[in-house]
Amino acid sequence: MMDGEEGTTKYAEGAKRETTLLFKDKSYKIVGGCFEVYKEKGSGFLEAVYQECLAIEFAQQGIPFIERPRLRLDYKGRELKQTYEADFLCFDEIIVEIKAVKQLADEQRAQTINYLKATGKQLGLLVIFGHYPKLEHERFVHQALSRIPRIS
Repeated sequence: MMDGEEGTTKYAEGAKRETTLLFKDKSYKIVGGCFEVYKEKGSGFLEAVYQECLAIEFAQQGIPFIERPRLRLDYKGRELKQTYEADFLCFDEIIVEIKAVKQLADEQRAQTINYLKATGKQLGLLVIFGHYPKLEHERFVHQALSRIPRIS
């Protein structure tokens, strides 16, 4: 972990424990970008401010990303009209969800896990910008048995 980094790995129900960090270099680069934004802005801003700053930072650091990708959902093989909208999809593999709150609730963790289940992606990063005096993040790992990518 990076110096001063707070991090936790969570596992979706039925997921296997990581023996090595999944997408280690890519996730470190993303978290590094988040730390840079936190260093510049600190806590206390709205989520939309951090979203815009992260898009700038990811672009400057050469991190490929899609901002606010629509995540398609299905039910019994039928596509639903409802969609999820994550904050970022980075490297076409890692879902990044940001929050500007002091403390996370289980509902916010469940949101990240649901994004992983909906897309079949294996790694989600939940980044908390509202915590003081430092940025916090949690890693969520999901091992889908067989899932077609559901990004539109």
